[in-house]
Amino acid sequence: MAKEYPKKAVALRYDRQKEDAPRVVAKGQGKIAQKIIELAKAHDIPIKDDPDLIEVLSSLEIDEEIPSEIYVAVAELLAFVYSANSKRP
Repeated sequence: MAKEYPKKAVALRYDRQKEDAPRVVAKGQGKIAQKIIELAKAHDIPIKDDPDLIEVLSSLEIDEEIPSEIYVAVAELLAFVYSANSKRP
């Protein structure tokens, strides 16, 4: 049986001191998506499975800021990340 890979993955970066909005820093499908997820896990970066948001974010180019139309969705994602980070020892 062939290994099943995630369809898509997108990684964001946001440094509120240096950037106005989060940016796409990696994206991919299949094996590349799996590698993005593995790297996130290896570096204790929280992962959120949101197929609708991934679909929108994957249409952006690498290093592109997210558009204002999806700020609310990404703000919810960032709240999830901040919450997950605050629960770490």
